Amino acid sequence: MIRTFISLYILSALVLASCSGNNKSTDADDDVNVASKFIRAALDGKYNEAKKLMLTDSTNSNFLEVAERNYQRLDLDTKAGYRLASINIIKVQPVNDSTTIFIYSNSYKNNHDSLKIVKKNNSWLVDLKYLYQHDMDTLIKNIPQSDRLK
Repeated sequence: MIRTFISLYILSALVLASCSGNNKSTDADDDVNVASKFIRAALDGKYNEAKKLMLTDSTNSNFLEVAERNYQRLDLDTKAGYRLASINIIKVQPVNDSTTIFIYSNSYKNNHDSLKIVKKNNSWLVDLKYLYQHDMDTLIKNIPQSDRLK
């Protein structure tokens, strides 16, 4: 009986170790993954998580604080709609080896938005300013009118 218990314990320990040992391939922080995590955190109202994925500067911090205040004012049904929404990737457009433009919508509102993902110190981070200022950006030519803020 004890031998069976020990065998089951060792087997379960090995299974747990193999499941948690190498998680990097599914949790790699590339540009698309960071953008998706950032959007998911915002849709879920988890702005502290989103902030960790954002390029830190005063403008980005202010934009995120405004977004969080706006989210907090939403009614419960709208918040639930955002939490249940999926992210629809419209286009991923690499600009160079350290900048990517990520055009997306969510299934709740289905409005196209754009984020700039930049690589700083070997980490990909969301530059939230681009969402609000990208009509002035000259890095990307011919942004469809539907992806521009009005």
